[in-house]
Amino acid sequence: MGASALAGVLAMSVPALADPLPTPAMAGPLASNSNPFSIDLPDWFGDAGGKIYIGGAVTGLAYAQSNATHAALGDADSLIDLSNAQVFVQKTDGWLQFYAQFGEYSLPTIGVPYTRSSVATPLNFGNVPVAYLKLQGEGSLSNFSLQGGKLPTLIGDEYTFTFENMNIERGLVWNIEPAVSTGIQGNYSNGPLTISLSWNDGTYAREWNWISGLVSYAFNGGSDVLVFSAGGNMGNGNFSFLNSGSVYDLIYTHTSGNWVISPYIQFNSTPKVFLAKGSTVVAGAVLATYAIDDHWKLSGRVEYESETGTPGVFTTPDILGYGPGSNAVSVTFTPTYQWKQLFARADISYVSVGDASFAFGPLGANSDQFRGMFEAGILF
Repeated sequence: MGASALAGVLAMSVPALADPLPTPAMAGPLASNSNPFSIDLPDWFGDAGGKIYIGGAVTGLAYAQSNATHAALGDADSLIDLSNAQVFVQKTDGWLQFYAQFGEYSLPTIGVPYTRSSVATPLNFGNVPVAYLKLQGEGSLSNFSLQGGKLPTLIGDEYTFTFENMNIERGLVWNIEPAVSTGIQGNYSNGPLTISLSWNDGTYAREWNWISGLVSYAFNGGSDVLVFSAGGNMGNGNFSFLNSGSVYDLIYTHTSGNWVISPYIQFNSTPKVFLAKGSTVVAGAVLATYAIDDHWKLSGRVEYESETGTPGVFTTPDILGYGPGSNAVSVTFTPTYQWKQLFARADISYVSVGDASFAFGPLGANSDQFRGMFEAGILF
């Protein structure tokens, strides 16, 4: 799901899955600790005082898959690994607020070689993947806030870390979006309306040349939320084709009884970079969760994405990772059980790639992959 600016709107629309704190945002079926450890700040902090909350996630996973590429440290036929060992520290009241997330994590993703958490952490966002300071307006400015630091992206319908999402693995569409960006972000909220605008470094490219924004509106008493988000490179290109371009999302989330259903469409556009022509990707997905009872949930995801270009002819950027002109489809099913702060769940997933220059297997010659994944842990 797009980032922190949207979390409150979605929590309002999904009361059965709502979390006591806005960050880390949780799309369900998992819910964070309803009574996290807290510390009261001394009175001499004045209006900047309040409570500091401390929580976290410690989780491990195991998987087995077909057609492993062995292209990353951890991409094997089967493996056991630590998926999260993180602590969250935050202050959510008063005019001065903050959030900081510390620890190790892996980022299991459909159709992508798995990388161990010990390697994925330094390769991605480091041991402090998200951290920002937030200034919350008061009085006549209570609808406004400003935050800066390492921010969750405003783009997309899935969050970054396993415990935040409907499925253990992130999807094909998530893989062609920013996840964490360093920058500043302004937010405005007024009832069902939320607007956010950010100046940032896009795909964590360490150069502030992106502008991204989000507009969301909740209706039908909060049971429906419509979101438009977009972002793009406003300056020079970058060695990353994805960071050089732009991305647009239209997301709809509907809650009815035990169901949460979220279809969305995405459009990526990449300009000419060096000798490579520009290209586009059109993608779509449907995510859904059904709550059987307070403990058992069933989630699923179906996706499709297609990239322009001629298969095997590398005159256009390869955004999807399977070669120009390729396309891919995925299906994921995830049953989840949670008891208080303990949980266990499993992913059963399948991805198939068409017109690929390379896909799965040690030589990239296999066009599909099955993966079974199990994750268990505690959200404290």
